[in-house]
Amino acid sequence: MRGCNLGSRTLSLLRRLLIFAIGAITVVAILAGHFFPSSRPPGRAETARLEIELVHENYSRDGSKQFDAGRKFSKSGNLWILSPHRNTMPCLEQNSSYTPPSATRGYLVVHTNGGLNQMRMGISDMVAIARIINATLSKVAQCKKPKNLKTSFHTATSRMSLMKNTSSWSNQEYYTDEISQLWNSHQVIKAAKSDSRLANNNLSAEVQKLRCHAFFEALQFAPRIKAFGNLLVKRMRSHGRYIALHLRYEKDMLAFSGCTYGLSPEEADELTKIRESTPHWTVKDIDPLEQRAKGYCPLTPKEVGILLSAMGYPSNTPIYVAAGEIYGGQVHMADLQAHFPMLLNKEMLSSPEELKPFTSFASQMAALDYIVSVESDVFVPSYSGNMARAVAGHRRFLGHRKTISPDRKALVILFNKIERGKLREGKNLSKLITSIHRKRQGSPRKRRGPISGTRGKERFRSEEAFYENPLPDCICPMETPRKR
Repeated sequence: MRGCNLGSRTLSLLRRLLIFAIGAITVVAILAGHFFPSSRPPGRAETARLEIELVHENYSRDGSKQFDAGRKFSKSGNLWILSPHRNTMPCLEQNSSYTPPSATRGYLVVHTNGGLNQMRMGISDMVAIARIINATLSKVAQCKKPKNLKTSFHTATSRMSLMKNTSSWSNQEYYTDEISQLWNSHQVIKAAKSDSRLANNNLSAEVQKLRCHAFFEALQFAPRIKAFGNLLVKRMRSHGRYIALHLRYEKDMLAFSGCTYGLSPEEADELTKIRESTPHWTVKDIDPLEQRAKGYCPLTPKEVGILLSAMGYPSNTPIYVAAGEIYGGQVHMADLQAHFPMLLNKEMLSSPEELKPFTSFASQMAALDYIVSVESDVFVPSYSGNMARAVAGHRRFLGHRKTISPDRKALVILFNKIERGKLREGKNLSKLITSIHRKRQGSPRKRRGPISGTRGKERFRSEEAFYENPLPDCICPMETPRKR
């Protein structure tokens, strides 16, 4: 019995010594990590990059994310909260005076041109124009011709078919009085272009509502594009609230606009040569400093970082970058990455196998960016191109979701002061930038008309685009329940 008791006490003592040894090793390891690091601890940007590199491995099949990076945000809720007076709703119902179209007088054949959103706007305009001139619309660029139209094309003579380049920003009278007369001698009218064929303003309510219905509701992405776009949204949301940044900083865009601020002399020279050698770009001699001072240039990645930081967004805010290939790559993205390390895009949010069906089609890749941008908590365009206008208008239509429209002309003045050392990033800059953009965050307002003093086509160009702000034509005040 004594032998058994002695063995038991010995075993108990050995167990305690083993536990103590494990605990001692753990403590030493922790202390060594704190007081004797083998190298410099990773900074904010390095940490985020390490997390981003793990993104592909950490998404489950349903799109949810397994780690919690980027979930802590500033307590300043107004960064994400929609401003008041957004109690609006889409209103596309026709009024009591609406009359359905009568028998068609012929076929309007549309040849779409431009990128994704330019085509979408053009098609929507042509839907309305077909209604005005009482035509059957056929988009032959990507759609098969209907059987009853095929015969017309095979037997079409110069008397029956006409290619017509309609005037830009035309009113209804132009189509009813001039274009409709072509039905007297032709059965098919082919529209050479589809973009900007209708005026932004002074059209009937029926026509404007039809444009909205076509653009915001009837035109839908293919099911597989929509499904994958929504999956990307889900993956972005797994990081928490996010900003979608439409960053226009591609080589062709910079070459066309003549915007070379922040580029090296070699890069500026390359862009100038591209512009001068492109025949259909008619403007060759551009002053880059004048372009930037007038607000005609996109914000650089560095300027976007300064803007969003000044507006109060914390550095761990997830940002979805909707863009093509950024000119200069990481060299020009470094400053934005320093402000906001959690920069993501569709390539980072998906595997090469998932993205492969879309990579050969620029419009499909743009469609994925469009979906993620429309569904974002905040949308910020660095430039007011077709994509920016379309997304901003769609967000207004869906309830005036928060969209920050940078005042590039005003911002350039501040950025120049920073460059000259007369202003620093901090509270003072934050107050100035926040004040400038207080009324530029997507609140409901009527569409802006032309700039005073402009004439001709410049007058129409100066107007706010219809699809960028369809209020009041397609957006109405939400009815509040009456008190009993």
